[in-house]
Amino acid sequence: MIIYLGLPQAGLTIPAVPAGILALALNYGAYMAEIFRGGITAIPRGQWEAADALALGKMQVLRWIVLPQSLRLIVPATGNQFIMMLKDSALVSAMGVWEMMYLARAIGRADFRNMEMLITAALIYWIMSAILEGCQARLERRYSRGIRSSVPARAGGK
Repeated sequence: MIIYLGLPQAGLTIPAVPAGILALALNYGAYMAEIFRGGITAIPRGQWEAADALALGKMQVLRWIVLPQSLRLIVPATGNQFIMMLKDSALVSAMGVWEMMYLARAIGRADFRNMEMLITAALIYWIMSAILEGCQARLERRYSRGIRSSVPARAGGK
């Protein structure tokens, strides 16, 4: 809302859709940068030193050693951010952007079926979130291959 309603007071007018995209990009870009920073810095310093001992360049170290290990840490938080951004896209309807919740309210008012349209929009959001959660789970399994679980095996072999 600050970008859409506040910037015109400073002489810069941005249409609703680009303002919504810019606001979401700035907000989630900051979170994503912190997620990637945290994932990369979580790799032990010994990994970097071992790569240095092998005379690998900085880009080779990142590509072949650091990023494969850090993706295991980055994927869960990144998936959560995508799901949150999907849900937060409904907030741009307050600026008059024609997104799903805006259309649900508009059609519901026209046909006097507000509850049905809002439930339909909620179900669509739920389905899209479930699809993203499934993709996230597959990525997590893929990048966690070869990593031992911290959960101890049960006694008795079962």
